[in-house]
Amino acid sequence: MQAAAKFWDGVAQKYAKFAISDMQAYEYTLGRTRSYLKETDVALELGCGTASTAIKLADAVAEMVATDVSGGMLEVGRERVSEAGAKNIRLVQATPESAPEGPFDVVMAHNLIHLLEDGDMAMAEVAKRIKPGGLFISKTPCLSENMQSIKFRMLKTAIPLMQFFGKAPFVRFFSIAELERSVTDAGFRIIESGNFPADPPSRYLVARKL
Repeated sequence: MQAAAKFWDGVAQKYAKFAISDMQAYEYTLGRTRSYLKETDVALELGCGTASTAIKLADAVAEMVATDVSGGMLEVGRERVSEAGAKNIRLVQATPESAPEGPFDVVMAHNLIHLLEDGDMAMAEVAKRIKPGGLFISKTPCLSENMQSIKFRMLKTAIPLMQFFGKAPFVRFFSIAELERSVTDAGFRIIESGNFPADPPSRYLVARKL
């Protein structure tokens, strides 16, 4: 995780300036996530980055604990939280394994699981942090699925070279079936799913802990 932290620390300021590539898909899944949240919920977000999503959802819960491995990302996040006046967000530098234990009503992981070297272990850690009957909500690019976009097919091919030169983080390539099997094997039942966007497929999942 030290390598991941170093990479994201180095790109934090640049990352903070990037526009969301598919705003329609982002807004749709944000709305779907909001529909599951309750004003009494204590929520945990893993891999919160610069806290943009945590800020947008904070008013839907009682408390939002947002974590990221990168201190640089969280530095930007703290500025944004302060500017937004989101008093119920607590930012914590942590990996999924070292995140606060809760237990939480909801755990979220947006655009994170494909960046973890051991996704199954991460899912086990997620399960430990959710109350029985609680929710896991995630969105994950499944990069071993077929892609129609030439741009993303070229990027997929270029990732190993970019990693060699330190220009890309670790990325795990897996299918939608592999992702969903990892979630269900950790003790969850998937209650909603879909691809937003569809190409490359970014799998949105809502799963309830059994």
